[in-house]
Amino acid sequence: MGEEEAILLEIEKLKEEHRSIDAIILGLLDAQGGFDQVKLQRMKKRKLWIKDRVSQLESLLHPDDVA
Repeated sequence: MGEEEAILLEIEKLKEEHRSIDAIILGLLDAQGGFDQVKLQRMKKRKLWIKDRVSQLESLLHPDDVA
């Protein structure tokens, strides 16, 4: 497996995790009674980290040609 393929695979895994976290967050917010605020904050922070990491990886695949 080449470097580009490895990056694409990691991006896809991260995007899948991002979608899973969205579902968890919706479940927490829709829960009857209340929800765990700490868990919600952790999930949101993880989503942001994933988004940043995907951006970093995508920039490796498509670097700006500024020279």
